[in-house]
Amino acid sequence: MADRIILTIGTKKGVFVADAAKPRRSFALRGPFGPGIPVYATLIDTRGTPRLYASSCNPFFGMKVLRSTDMGKSFSETKSAPAFPKDDGRALANIWSLEAGGDKKDLWCGVEPASLFRSRDGGDSWDMVPGISNHDHARKWQPGNGGLCMHTIIRDGNRVHLGISTGGHYLSEDGGETFRASNQGVGAGFAPDPYPEFGQCVHKIARHESAPGRLYMQNHGGWADWTGPGGPRPDIGVLRSDDYGHSWRSIAKGLPSDFGFPIVVHPHDADTVYVMPLEGPTRTCPGGAPAVWRSENGGESWSRLARGLPRKQSYFTVLRDAMDIDRLKSPALYFGTTTGQLWIGRDGGEQWDCLFDSLPPIHNVKVAVV
Repeated sequence: MADRIILTIGTKKGVFVADAAKPRRSFALRGPFGPGIPVYATLIDTRGTPRLYASSCNPFFGMKVLRSTDMGKSFSETKSAPAFPKDDGRALANIWSLEAGGDKKDLWCGVEPASLFRSRDGGDSWDMVPGISNHDHARKWQPGNGGLCMHTIIRDGNRVHLGISTGGHYLSEDGGETFRASNQGVGAGFAPDPYPEFGQCVHKIARHESAPGRLYMQNHGGWADWTGPGGPRPDIGVLRSDDYGHSWRSIAKGLPSDFGFPIVVHPHDADTVYVMPLEGPTRTCPGGAPAVWRSENGGESWSRLARGLPRKQSYFTVLRDAMDIDRLKSPALYFGTTTGQLWIGRDGGEQWDCLFDSLPPIHNVKVAVV
């Protein structure tokens, strides 16, 4: 399996796994695993022997975590899934994020209602992280359109960045013991206060290992024409931080819309970042013509990448975790749509092709080279 590309594709009806040789000429598809059950989070854990993880969120029979030790040929349930203490008063509604921790069996998990859990045995047991789950703000957060979800977990040494909809960006600088809201410059179009301490509808946060102080954020934009309290709030949807998330500034100028969900950083260049602009009212491609937009200077300017994508009458949505990029020398982008297509953008998005066109609605796409 050396130098193979592996994709995990979380959908409305289970998780699929696709893999290809390094040239990426064709992908073999397996699945669905956990058939019929929505999957909102997957993880390709390449520490040691690779393992795949997927959430399995059954609204009737509860939450599960699936694990594969054979690169997606089969999955089995871990011994347990995250769960709130019996006297907590909250009930788990969804699993939104799975991320690798520091040790080989250390996992982090973000859930709905927005809380953080940690496993030290590869997902067989879970403990709630009280520093954020019982934060003074936690019972004040309100659900966004997709629920009250903790969707982003970024670890950088003792720093832990969390993205919550709607809660905003929370930062720990002591390894996850304590957290504070860190939303200076992050706007909220739906609140009377344009820049509250917390309560922003952050959609996704990304970073690059070679520039740890730099973070990129896709926030809930689309408020340029707002006429309610606080007035219009243009260009609040795509942001950048250069001080480890302590403050943020807009990099949205030049985009057709500052509304969108995913944001992805080039694996070899911290200045190259990709977004998928959508129309705010409909959550679909502007003008029915989808495109990924790329900046090669940290968001100072943007260019449109659409060669091979539909030119008209295409109204899908790409969700917050449905776009990723591989780490080959000339990396490829991948995104999945709510209408079941999985696209590959070769040469950093210069040329797009549809890999699979009839999957269930896609929630999550992750890629790794193994």
